Amino acid sequence: MKTKFDVIVVGGGHAGCEAARAAAIMGSETLLITMDMTKYANMSCNPAVGGVAKGQIVREIDALGGMMGIITDRSTIQFRMLNRSKGAAMWSPRAQCDKELFSRLWRRELEHTDNLNLWQDDVTAISIDGDKITGVQTRLGMKFEASAVILTAGTFLEGLIHVGRSQTRGGRIGEMASLGLSAQLASLGFEVGRMKTGTPARIDGRSIDFSKLTIQYGDEEPDKFSFLPETAPTQKQLPCYIAYTSPRVHDTLRKGFNDSPLFNGTIAGIGPRYCPSIEDKLRTFSDKEQHQLFLEPEGSDTIEYYLNGFSSSLPWQVQFEALSKIEGFENIALFRPGYAIEYDYFPPTQLQHTLETKLIKGLYFAGQINGTTGYEEAAAQGLIAGMNAHLALTGRKPFILRRNEAYIGVLIDDLVTKGVDEPYRMFTSRAEYRILLRGDNADIRLTGKGYEAGLADEHRMNIVRDKIKKIEQLQSFIKDYSASPEEVNNYLASVNSSPINQKRKLIDIISRAEISLDQLTEQLPPLKNFITEHKYNKETIEEVNILTKYKGYIEREKLIAERLERLENIRIRDDFDYNTLKSITIEARQKLSKIKPKTLGQASRIPGVSPSDINILLVYFSR
Repeated sequence: MKTKFDVIVVGGGHAGCEAARAAAIMGSETLLITMDMTKYANMSCNPAVGGVAKGQIVREIDALGGMMGIITDRSTIQFRMLNRSKGAAMWSPRAQCDKELFSRLWRRELEHTDNLNLWQDDVTAISIDGDKITGVQTRLGMKFEASAVILTAGTFLEGLIHVGRSQTRGGRIGEMASLGLSAQLASLGFEVGRMKTGTPARIDGRSIDFSKLTIQYGDEEPDKFSFLPETAPTQKQLPCYIAYTSPRVHDTLRKGFNDSPLFNGTIAGIGPRYCPSIEDKLRTFSDKEQHQLFLEPEGSDTIEYYLNGFSSSLPWQVQFEALSKIEGFENIALFRPGYAIEYDYFPPTQLQHTLETKLIKGLYFAGQINGTTGYEEAAAQGLIAGMNAHLALTGRKPFILRRNEAYIGVLIDDLVTKGVDEPYRMFTSRAEYRILLRGDNADIRLTGKGYEAGLADEHRMNIVRDKIKKIEQLQSFIKDYSASPEEVNNYLASVNSSPINQKRKLIDIISRAEISLDQLTEQLPPLKNFITEHKYNKETIEEVNILTKYKGYIEREKLIAERLERLENIRIRDDFDYNTLKSITIEARQKLSKIKPKTLGQASRIPGVSPSDINILLVYFSR
């Protein structure tokens, strides 16, 4: 039995799977330890991937060489591109997935990854030598050695499940909690906090009257997540459904408030602001007479449904009675009630940007253990932690994405610089450079970086090189080709665009908001011939369309990013004593001393550090 490895990953959720695969693919002998090998990357809550900003993160994971996008494409049962009516920076892919298939595909991937070993067990302690990690110990008495350990424990650390006044230890319903590890880390000097999340009841589809619900179909022409041609958009989509609560439903729910662990002081953990329980909604939005709910299938060959928007920890009897008063749910049958779960997390200001802890060398945290919520945020952290664990062991420079390079960069910088006071969820509004960080160009932005680090392979890199070449060729064509009124005016009239009275460059015509390069291609034979000859796909044409329309905005954002880059290039020593600078505020000294920012740019984003404090630091360090 092998017991010595380069990297050990603890936890087989979305973060753990990406971390273990990344470290192994890059060349580290890796061990993934999980409590249940049938639950790899389990979708504990809603069976979906992507959404606003989250979809962009999945595209970035794929561009770097991760697996989440590929497995999502292969298990998609409905695809929708959210925010299509807005600008390209806001387009966000979302896929409803077959929950069981998603997990099975991940297991298959892990079992066929070189350098990756699997073990089913519960890690109860880490092993250290001074301030360095040396391995882990398990409930079964195993001792595994490694120079890097990545903790991705999700909601399992001291997990406590609540249904009304009933409580049970667990990391998920029916699965035991991980006990002891938090206490050890606290004894080593780590700050430990408590958070809460929840999930809705699961419903027997045979008991639903779908005729009373509003049907919600996927896109007529579905897209996909991965940039690789090995995956394809789903051909068979299942519908979702929309239902609504009512005053009758609300009155029933309120009857259980005295038994709600959220309201009677039983739950001390902080819950997610942007995914509240139904009882939270009733209290926060007491004037609303209804709330929208989304009924989503858990898979293509199951009758189990997930009720998005009805997360609850009320007594099961109250949940059942309230659900039965929703139109279409009169004869409702449940597989299990909704529940809340409290778990331990570690404030992420205790981490470097590599996700290595500041206290123990070689120990990394990724996922909900860092105070985040969502599969996508977890997977992104796992990928970065796995890459950095391998790079550190091989003496190479760390892999850090900046805020103007990726949503993943925004995510990690927010965590380690600002910390969290509630479960963190990514939104497009958190990114200053969201016009640069579009989902469509994630491969152009990041595949080269993933390739250089050793995760993305030559095949993926060649696809990106070809895409860039074709984009440049098509851009040159539309810059050089002049269209006559006879060629385009009929099309312009059909989209209510002003006609031209003399020849105009195609680039000027495509720059108009109402013009679609894809549609124009069908009306203009020279353009169509060029695209056919060079075998352009839909994604490349769309990319040129976006780059043409948003050219001014893109260039302006790049200029702003370059100006702010100056602060990112001013390094600060880890041992710098901020208390020697009496000209900055006491709060700034305290915050800077705690976070220990690596650069002046990071310092400028710490809450409590004002612009005037940064100006003083800029003058000081510029000397």
